Amino acid sequence: MERAGIFVLAAGGTGGHLFPAQALAEELTRRGHAIHLMTDERVRDYGKSFPAVETHIVPSATLSLSKPWAVPGRALRLYGGYRAARAILKRVKPRAVIGFGGYPSFPPILAASRLKIPSCVHDQNAVMGRANRVLARWADAVASSFPELMGLPPEARGKLTITGNPVRDIALRQQAAPYPPFDRFNLLVFGGSQGAQFFGTFMPEVFAAMSAGERAGIKLTQQVRAENMDSVGQAYRALGLDCELSPFFTDMPKHIAESHLVVCRSGASTVAELGVIGRPAVMVPLPHALDNDQLRNAESFAAAGAGWVQPQAGLEPKAFAQFLTSLRSQQPQLQQAAAAALGHGRPDAARRLADLAERLAGIQRA
Repeated sequence: MERAGIFVLAAGGTGGHLFPAQALAEELTRRGHAIHLMTDERVRDYGKSFPAVETHIVPSATLSLSKPWAVPGRALRLYGGYRAARAILKRVKPRAVIGFGGYPSFPPILAASRLKIPSCVHDQNAVMGRANRVLARWADAVASSFPELMGLPPEARGKLTITGNPVRDIALRQQAAPYPPFDRFNLLVFGGSQGAQFFGTFMPEVFAAMSAGERAGIKLTQQVRAENMDSVGQAYRALGLDCELSPFFTDMPKHIAESHLVVCRSGASTVAELGVIGRPAVMVPLPHALDNDQLRNAESFAAAGAGWVQPQAGLEPKAFAQFLTSLRSQQPQLQQAAAAALGHGRPDAARRLADLAERLAGIQRA
């Protein structure tokens, strides 16, 4: 094999962008390559375990027209980010640059294009993100998590490769975990910051709408915002519910593997990890999201027979309690949905994307 090289990965500093970037970084590191990460300040929350030789904080900003008076200042900030990214790329001399969306990926991909460094943008969602739609015109390749990628510019269709959404090693360790026996019913509820806020208010009302007999035998694991821990815990204790609550679970894939059913948002990384592990989910997509990307992700998962979509606007505690109670009683259906989730998953996505990155870099593997 040709000698190892340096790759720059560019991603917005949220879990949805950083987790697949981390998965690719782990795979490229196994192949002997060195990784540099370009991102924003939010990396402090999500990037603690990112295997990068160096992390570069690059200025960025959205160019949303909802606040036209702010556009000049944001454009200047993006230009500053472009100059910073260009200087870093000239110093690091990577073989290729891979972007994972979000506006922090904008300056590095643009700078790579101007410096004639091969580049690729990867989109995690079923609907292409707005930054990636622009960057696809300059990038040499586009990688998609879904067979149908809505919003892809017509001139970029010839660049498209379906790789799937890479999942981290911590999730791959739970790949195709055996479905748990039904000696109790393990229910996992999580949803990021906004999802934790909604579920922390909604789920206590759901369990209150169940009878004591319907709650019996449920083991609940739920992500709850720190400021809501006391109130949610008191509500569950009053109902006699067996529960484990935390603002953050360090090994969420392990909790997914131990569950019979997951109630969650439908971010791309969540959908990818559910598919690799093989667990059914009731998905409540984030409302008011740009381009309804979470709704499209959830619809793809549900269409495979792996889960159910419940829009937040129509949720009512009593009806949702009846829905969960009914699902709990249908053990064969849950097991079938778990198998369908595995069919939807792409555990080889990181390998596929790493292969694409090496091809762009001109690296031939034995």
